[in-house]
Amino acid sequence: MTAPWFTDGVVATPHYLASSAGLRVLADGGNAVDAIVAANLALGVVAPYYCGYGGDLLAIVHDGDVHAYRGVGRAPAAATVETIVERAGTDVMPVLGAHAVTVPGAVDGWFALLERWGTRTFDELAKIARRYADEGFTVSAAGAHRLLGCQQLYRRFPAWSAAYADVAVGTRLRQPGLARLIDLLATDGADAYYRGPVAAAAVDELNAAGSVMARDDFAAHRGEWVEPMGATFRGVEVLELPPPTQGVTALEALRIADGLELGRDDVERHHLLIEAMKLALADRDDHVGDPAAMRIDAGELLDDARIAAHRAVIDPARAHRPRPRPGPDGGTAYLCAADRDGLLVSLIQSNFTAAGSGVHVSDWGLNLHNRGSSFRLDESHVNAIGPAKLPMHTLIPALAMRDGVPWLVFGSMGAHGQPQTHLQLLVRMLVDGDDPQVAIHAPRWRIDPATWWVRVESRFDQEMLRCLADRGHALQIGFAYDDQAGHAHAIECTPGGYRVGTDPRAEGAALGI
Repeated sequence: MTAPWFTDGVVATPHYLASSAGLRVLADGGNAVDAIVAANLALGVVAPYYCGYGGDLLAIVHDGDVHAYRGVGRAPAAATVETIVERAGTDVMPVLGAHAVTVPGAVDGWFALLERWGTRTFDELAKIARRYADEGFTVSAAGAHRLLGCQQLYRRFPAWSAAYADVAVGTRLRQPGLARLIDLLATDGADAYYRGPVAAAAVDELNAAGSVMARDDFAAHRGEWVEPMGATFRGVEVLELPPPTQGVTALEALRIADGLELGRDDVERHHLLIEAMKLALADRDDHVGDPAAMRIDAGELLDDARIAAHRAVIDPARAHRPRPRPGPDGGTAYLCAADRDGLLVSLIQSNFTAAGSGVHVSDWGLNLHNRGSSFRLDESHVNAIGPAKLPMHTLIPALAMRDGVPWLVFGSMGAHGQPQTHLQLLVRMLVDGDDPQVAIHAPRWRIDPATWWVRVESRFDQEMLRCLADRGHALQIGFAYDDQAGHAHAIECTPGGYRVGTDPRAEGAALGI
C-alpha cells in the first residue's frame, strides 16, 4: 500500500468517525485548525479509551512560523509525597484513582488553538461530536474490544462501569452527560470547565475519593506557548515539545543514530537503533520532568560530547541491559491536519491509561485522566510529586523541516513507544526512502523500560529476530499489527501536494480533498 495524495487538505486520526468529522470541516472551507479541533472533539466521544475531555493536549502548528502549545495540567497545590503516601496508603504512586489525576489541559487547548487560528466557532465545530454523544454511535469491533478491556480495568469504579455497561459490537453508545458538557462549552467556553460547574463537580468527585485537588487548582490552569526543541537527523530538522515531555528523548535517540552506520533493514540496523533508544529512555527517566525541577538543562541531553559518549558505549555485537525504570504505561490519540493554504497541525491528546484514572464525573460524562501516575513517591527523584508540579509527559507531537520549510507532520500514540516510533518512522523515510504509508505499515518494535524487553511484531523476518536474540535482546513476539507498536499518522508536504500515511494498527483514516 502506498500513500495517497491530496492537494487541498487532509486530516488523519485513529478513528474513521473522527477523521470524517475533520474532513467535513475542510470540505466546508474550514482550515486545518478548525478540522483538527472538530476531529478531536469527535474522537473524545467515539474513542473514550484513547482520549477525551478530561485529558491533556499538546500541539505544534506551522503557519509560516512554528508554534508549540503545551497543554499539560499540574498536580494539586496541596500535593506532596508525604500527603499522597499517607492518603493512598502506599509508597508507590497509584496508577488509577483520584490521586493519579492532575488538572486536565485539553479543553483550554482547544479554545487556545481556535482563538489564534480558528475560522469557526466551537459550537459549529462541536456539532458532530455532540450528536454522537447525544444520539449515540455504533460501536465497532475494535471499539468493543477496547471497552471490554476497560470494563475489566475499571471494575472497582462504579460510575465508570455504569456509563459504559453492556457495550458490544453493533450496539449504540450514548453519553448524555458528555452531550451536556459539549453544550456548556459551546455556550460558556473554557471558563465553565475550569472556573464553573464542571470544575466544581470534578473536584467534589475527587475529594470524595481522597484527593487534595481544589477548585483553585482548576481555576489556575493555563496552557503555555513554548519554544520547541530541535535536532538534525539525516539533514532534516526534527522539532519536538520540550520538558516535561519526552520530546528530548526522541531527539536524543535520533542524534545518537545519526552518527551510526544504518544500512539495510537487517539485524545490524535494528540492534543499533534499539541500543540508541535504550540510552535515550534511560536518560529520560533519570533526568526529564517539570523543567522547574530538572537538575540539568534539557539541552545538555543533546550535547555533542554526551551524544558521542553514548555512541561509544554501544556494542555492535551485544545488547546492554540498563537498570530497569518502572513506570505506568498508557494510551493516546495522535492526529494531524493540513489545508490548502499550508497551515499544518500536529496534535496529540490523551487520557493516558486507556480511559484514564477511572474517576468518572457522571453529570458531565467526564473521564478524568491519570497523568499524575507518572509522578514518583520518592523525594530524591526529579519526577517526585510536588505542589502544582508538571508530571513527566509522554505526549510528543512532531514536525520535521527540510531546508527551512515543512517536510513531515507526524506522531504516534504509545506512551514509552512514541519516541521509538518517531525514530523508526524517520529511519524508514530518510534512510530507505519509503513514503509515509509504507513507512508506517512496516513492522515495528517497542522497548519496555520497566524490563528492557523488546516487543516485536511477528511480521519481522524470523531469522533476523533469532539473530537479535543471539545478541542478547530479550524479545517478546507480538501480533502482526500490534496495538502496542503505536498508531502513527504522517503528512508529507511535497510540491505535488500532501502525501499521507495512516496506521493499519488503528481503525482510523486519512481523508482529504
